Amino acid sequence: MFKSLRSVSSLAQRASLAARNPLQQQKRFLNIHEYLSVKLLREYGINAPKGEVAKTPQEAYDIAKSLGSDDLVIKAQVLAGGRGKGTFDNGYKGGVKTFSSPEEAKELASKMLGHNLVTKQTGADGKPCNAVYICERKYARNEYYFAILLDRKSAGPVIVASAQGGVDIETVAAQSPEAIITLPVDNSVGLTQEMALDLAKKMGFTPKGQQQAADTFQGLFKLFNERDATQVEINPLSESSDHQVLCMDAKLNFDDNADFKQKEVFELRDFTQEDPREIAAAKHHLNYIGLDGNIGCLVNGAGLAMATMDIIQLHGGKPANFLDVGGSATPEAVKAAFEIITSDPTVSSAFVNIFGGIMRCDVIAEGIIAAAQDLDLKIPLIVRLRGTKVDEAKKLIKESGLRIFAEDELDTAAQKAVRFSKIVALAREANVDVKFA
Repeated sequence: MFKSLRSVSSLAQRASLAARNPLQQQKRFLNIHEYLSVKLLREYGINAPKGEVAKTPQEAYDIAKSLGSDDLVIKAQVLAGGRGKGTFDNGYKGGVKTFSSPEEAKELASKMLGHNLVTKQTGADGKPCNAVYICERKYARNEYYFAILLDRKSAGPVIVASAQGGVDIETVAAQSPEAIITLPVDNSVGLTQEMALDLAKKMGFTPKGQQQAADTFQGLFKLFNERDATQVEINPLSESSDHQVLCMDAKLNFDDNADFKQKEVFELRDFTQEDPREIAAAKHHLNYIGLDGNIGCLVNGAGLAMATMDIIQLHGGKPANFLDVGGSATPEAVKAAFEIITSDPTVSSAFVNIFGGIMRCDVIAEGIIAAAQDLDLKIPLIVRLRGTKVDEAKKLIKESGLRIFAEDELDTAAQKAVRFSKIVALAREANVDVKFA
């Protein structure tokens, strides 16, 4: 899987991939389960192995029996890479297994369902497995890699393909960049039959399989455009011994900005796979990403948020989150932001850094005061406000009578947030109750 869209632009230049920064993960893209991706592929006439989803061991048994094969695969439906090498919280290893009987399907499903699967992408807690996908096991004559992504450099979609599929594509790109084919596509023209056939030949499909491969490419490109996808990844895309072209595994991501016109797709969203804090933030139109530090940050604007996190780290601290309230937040949204920040038990200080352009400082101040009063904050709160209505905001904070540490200079405010955080952390280690109010 490609780790960032930025890496695609880079790959188009030098055929190499960059690892995704966790900060960029899951914020613009809806990610759906494999079995739902396969269902969507079939709507576009794209071939995939037969399979169904099971949510109980008995359903797994029934599906395996109905498929009428003794060569099947069961896959844990968890939105993370590395499922096959993952470990469940009950100690069972492997989220992808082959089996030959309905009884085995039932037994394997019972070990997966209801347990968290920990992979290299999930973090230590893992993600819950609430469904398993049971499908035919197909034997490929050849395996390929195929993906469509958005490329900033060409300002449009780019196809990334390789004859080396079924393996970690980042490794292929790093070790054998010449094995990566990139094809920018002009959306005003689309992916023509000629372009698709030429790509099938370059990838190494047999003469008998090239036409179906080209048809598959065009179907995937149509899905990409019509469904406002940001990524369509098939790994592996296989050609069987009888020259059938099959999508063996599918990963589809969709642009969150298109949710108003892709309601059918966005109804497929599985909230159990997401950070509950991110879900709560989305309800209030806040941009939130949890990190592994202990200084909660509330900022307006992504650029200022990045700068705030940088200066916190410069002074020896670690941000606990990226939280952008945007330019139209209400006092209620600001209060909700504090609820999200303080729900993280590792947070030992909170830093508010607002530059009031569109966002008025007095609105932020009202939200800060309401949060401090209603949430009974027990961590130090450092506030830096500059810009529109800043004097009114300072007055509100001063008259509130609350112990809020207001600073005008960013550097000073960041230093104070880091120092207070360390004090609280030490107090917690010593089991001493410290309250800043």
